[in-house]
Amino acid sequence: MNRTLSTTERLKLFGVTHQLIDNELSKVESDLGVDLGRTAPRLAEIDSTYYPQFEQALRKEASSMAEHYEVFYCLENTIRQLVCDTMEGVHGADWWNSDKVPSKLRDDVAMRMQRERDSGVTRRSNEPLDYTNFGELSEIIKVNWDAFGSILNSQKAVEKVMSALNTLRGPIAHCCTLAEDEALRLRLSVRDWFRLME
Repeated sequence: MNRTLSTTERLKLFGVTHQLIDNELSKVESDLGVDLGRTAPRLAEIDSTYYPQFEQALRKEASSMAEHYEVFYCLENTIRQLVCDTMEGVHGADWWNSDKVPSKLRDDVAMRMQRERDSGVTRRSNEPLDYTNFGELSEIIKVNWDAFGSILNSQKAVEKVMSALNTLRGPIAHCCTLAEDEALRLRLSVRDWFRLME
């Protein structure tokens, strides 16, 4: 189903497109060993005290992986916002506590939130949706396809794209190197996601 993107969706698309371009520029800098002056200076205190103690190869690998993390961060939060806005718009502000979210998913999120409270660290959020992963976001969309069918053009494609993103999330979230093929798959999956809204 074709439709015109809303202003909010256009802004989100612009933001992710900007991020993809920025990542390509970072790759050029890395591949050619040049600094295009696009990044703010890092904190000297961290650099001078701890950072030099890590091997150069590891620091270069971390810098390369940071690009993928940024794309993932933007995409995952963009999808969460789409889910939140859509569900609130259709089912009201208390949609999370309704039968519109599978009870097992709510229970799993409640357990994660409690585990974080019990750890004594600063909570990442007060919003349960911020404790969901791609697979769970996909489940919310699937269960509520009546709300998302006018925004996203194929339920099967949503499941496929979200499954790919959930798989790609592992190496990024667990500080492992993303293979070249998987980095390409990530870029394609991001494009696939936005193609679902065309």
